[in-house]
Amino acid sequence: MATKATESDRDSSTEEGASATPKKNLTKGRLIIIAAAVLLLAGGGGGGYYFFAGHKEERVAAPAPKAPTFLDLPDVLVNLSGNGERAQFLKAKITLELADPTTVAQVQPVIPRVMDAFQVFLRQLRPTDLQGSAGIYRLKEEMMRRGNAAIAPGKINAVLFKEMVVQ
Repeated sequence: MATKATESDRDSSTEEGASATPKKNLTKGRLIIIAAAVLLLAGGGGGGYYFFAGHKEERVAAPAPKAPTFLDLPDVLVNLSGNGERAQFLKAKITLELADPTTVAQVQPVIPRVMDAFQVFLRQLRPTDLQGSAGIYRLKEEMMRRGNAAIAPGKINAVLFKEMVVQ
C-alpha cells in the first residue's frame, strides 16, 4: 500500500509540478506583454510630445498677411447701349483693392487712364449684361483686367462696387 500511496503522491506531485511550470511561464509571458505595452505607450507619448509640443520653436510662423489698401475712384455715370427706346444709365461707386500702399503711388498718376478704360467698357454694356450675380462677376473680372492693363506693372487685386444703380 505504501507503494500505491507513493505512486499517487508522485502523480499528484507531478501534476503540481506540471501545473507549477506553466504558471511560471504564464507569469513571465504576462510580464513581457505588460512591459512591452508600457514601453509602447511611453514611446507613443514621447513621440506625440516631440511632434506636437516639443518643437514649437522650430516651426516657421507664416508671415502675417498684409492688410490690403483701398483706393476710391470718382463716381462713374454712363449711358448703357440699348434698343434706343429710352436711355438707361449706370451709376457706380468703384473702389480698387491694391496689394500694398506703394501701389497707390503708382496708380494715382494714371487714374485718368483707368477711368477711361472703365468708361469705354461700361458704355458698351446692355442692361441685360448686368443682370444676376454672374453678370456682375463678369463685369468685375473684365474691369480688373482692363485696370491692370492701364496701371501695369502695378496690380489690382479686386474691383469692388460700393454702389451700383441702373436706371
